Amino acid sequence: MSTTPLMDTSVRDRIIADPDLLLEDQDIMRALVAANEKTMGGNIVDLRGIAMERLESRLDRLEDTHRSVIAAAYENLAGTNQVHRAILRLMDATRFETFLRDLAGDVADTLRVDVMRLVLESEGDGDDPAIRQLGEVLSVGGPGFCDTYITHGRDIPVRAVTLRQVQNHGAEVYGDKSDYVRSEACLKLDLGAGRLPGMLVMGSEDPHLFTPQQGTDLLTFFGGVFERSMRRWLAAGV
Repeated sequence: MSTTPLMDTSVRDRIIADPDLLLEDQDIMRALVAANEKTMGGNIVDLRGIAMERLESRLDRLEDTHRSVIAAAYENLAGTNQVHRAILRLMDATRFETFLRDLAGDVADTLRVDVMRLVLESEGDGDDPAIRQLGEVLSVGGPGFCDTYITHGRDIPVRAVTLRQVQNHGAEVYGDKSDYVRSEACLKLDLGAGRLPGMLVMGSEDPHLFTPQQGTDLLTFFGGVFERSMRRWLAAGV
């Protein structure tokens, strides 16, 4: 066997000085294992090579899982920050009209939804000048409207938060914007003893922004803060 180096001297010296470089490069290690298998012939089973392949496959799966967990953690953190910023914006309002207009403006933008509506149930006809003035954010329905809207009239339990994909739906809530709403979140509101319930509805053009498979913890928290704020405004006689 010739002792003359067949490899470029600089490359050979680099490998000898730091052999870990080879061990950490998966492509090079595969090539070396494949070359070793060729020298053994076709009638020999390399159990070590098979074990390496299985370990590599398992490592790849673990790395994919790790990346998915990290991505989900960042997504949850981003969602938490969004909700916190939206709540702080709601708390800035000093007048009820400002509170509602911020809801359809800065709060909706912070939560990255295309339209947001507050629905209140009322015994009256809802033809109040103040209500008409706030028609871009406030809708009024009769008793039982919120439950009917959330359940589509079906006899099923009403959850605090309902997420779903929709199409050609909600004209009585969204008005002329209902044509492009493709998913929505419905937050049932308890406005206190002696008052009819309400509902906060968020609509999005993105059909995947709100789906039934998603968690609702953050929106449940947001709805809880919002309904408590509404109770204070209503108690103040707005």
